[in-house]
Amino acid sequence: MAQAGSAGPGAWGRRGAGAGAGPERAPWRWAPALLWLAAATATVAGDPSRRQWPVPYKRFSFRPEPDPYCQAKYTFCPTGSPIPVMKDDDVIEVFRLQAPVWEFKYGDLLGHLKIMHDAIGFRSTLTEKNYTMEWYELFQLGNCTFPHLRPEMNAPFWCNQGAACFFEGIDDSHWKENGTLVLVATISGDMFNKMAKWVKQDNETGIYYETWTVQASPEKGAEKWFESYDCSKFVLRTYEKLAELGADFKKIETNYTRIFLYSGEPTYLGNETSVFGPTGNKTLALAIKRFYYPFKPHLSTKEFLLSLLQIFDAVVIHREFYLFYNFEYWFLPMKSPFIKITYEEIPLPNRKNRTLSGL
Repeated sequence: MAQAGSAGPGAWGRRGAGAGAGPERAPWRWAPALLWLAAATATVAGDPSRRQWPVPYKRFSFRPEPDPYCQAKYTFCPTGSPIPVMKDDDVIEVFRLQAPVWEFKYGDLLGHLKIMHDAIGFRSTLTEKNYTMEWYELFQLGNCTFPHLRPEMNAPFWCNQGAACFFEGIDDSHWKENGTLVLVATISGDMFNKMAKWVKQDNETGIYYETWTVQASPEKGAEKWFESYDCSKFVLRTYEKLAELGADFKKIETNYTRIFLYSGEPTYLGNETSVFGPTGNKTLALAIKRFYYPFKPHLSTKEFLLSLLQIFDAVVIHREFYLFYNFEYWFLPMKSPFIKITYEEIPLPNRKNRTLSGL
């Protein structure tokens, strides 16, 4: 685990001023562009053995060191703080934390669009200390969603890792002003300590961020092809673990932001070696790189607007999308409404084990 102040993955500390969403080494404008595409498309109408839907998110035995090429402008979790060991008989309050993405830069703008970041707060009644825990991108959202096309490399280059961040204190004004800070459960110190062990294991094995949820249609019960893996999914997993340990959650409405792509059944294409290696499919490799080219960073305003048109042409007109998931490439035959950002309710979990309340 990285030490306090480390920029490495798995650091436990207070996030930088950008709250994980500021410009990075290669600045991206594509998160706002996705909002444009979602609005615009609202008006416009592999290997069989791998086809387990949704495709399971791949976990790893260890977290690799990030490539030096990948640098965030705002250091990930810079003031590292280890998760404390609580006294077993402590009473810990658990808070739901939610605020607009990029609030430090755009204020409540994205809050009006219900594009929110999620975290969890804790308060020890014995020490009266508060803590914040969240999971987010090491190199900001753009790098986790689109690759770099480096001229010295044949394959797209990905700067994609996400990790947990834990630090002392809760910034009440940040969460309350345009978002949510509300008590959702009360647990024992023993339950908190067990959760902390689980968080460490979850953080070391779930190493990369996934922006998209991909499914067949917006209809309820539609086939789901790929699940996202982001800040809200970490919060939901943690809630589920606490429920498994015996936590009783309050009956309150909890909503989360999700970004959907809609497609027919995806086609598995291969991994980096099979597609871009010496014996790879050169035609396919070129098609993938051409698809990602408009998403490149460091664009002038004119280039940015032209790229938006190219993206619209690929995704909406030609109905194509190349997804990188589990370090493998998939082709998505896109269909209307193509992309959609939702803010939907996912209920707090029910207590799983009534013998372990610890209170």
